[in-house]
Amino acid sequence: MAIFAISDLHLSFGVNKPMNIFGKTWENYEERIKKNWLSTVTQNDTVIIPGDISWGLTFNEALPDFKFIDKLPGQKILIRGNHDYYFSTKTKLSRQFKENNLNTLKILQNEAFDVDNYIICGTRGWGRNEGNTKEFDEKIIAREECRLILSLEQGRLLQKSGINKDILVALHYPPFVSNFQNIMKEYNVKKCIYGHLHGYGRFLIKEGIIDNIEYVMVSCDNTDFKLVKL
Repeated sequence: MAIFAISDLHLSFGVNKPMNIFGKTWENYEERIKKNWLSTVTQNDTVIIPGDISWGLTFNEALPDFKFIDKLPGQKILIRGNHDYYFSTKTKLSRQFKENNLNTLKILQNEAFDVDNYIICGTRGWGRNEGNTKEFDEKIIAREECRLILSLEQGRLLQKSGINKDILVALHYPPFVSNFQNIMKEYNVKKCIYGHLHGYGRFLIKEGIIDNIEYVMVSCDNTDFKLVKL
């Protein structure tokens, strides 16, 4: 068993949203992801996909993308990204997965998963200048910080139950704003993965060990469309 991660797949099998308009880097990216996935992941492994999974605006538009992911090896843990507009509620989306026999997909929100050598926690996160006003961004950041704490509390309960594993946090947004890093330090998080950054945003990437937490950026165009083993 092993844990891998890859984010920002931006799949569009159900809508006309070609990613190659953002540059040659994205040429034939779906097949490159599939090829790398098949050569790396087994049915016993787990893949974390922290956000921006599909361009579909509705579940029906995103369904071909979910079917593409579901057919690939391994169990998948999904986190909502800022472009996952099909996402209404965790309960509804989980039901839609079940109704369409998407049995390898599960959503991480306000909980923690015991997988292989980690306890996996996470949430979407947010940035300082994502909304129209400062007040709006502060409201969403506060909500996402609460969701991260709820997830980490579940992770801590698993540790207290006797599961002697480190906590890994998965976020869509980089955690280098507001209190996300301080929250993770409080819960003794050992590793944090994130995505979201593309193009000139790559200048904002931070990786390596910072204050005893290892940060790994897993956006697929940053990893040459390869999965990162954690």
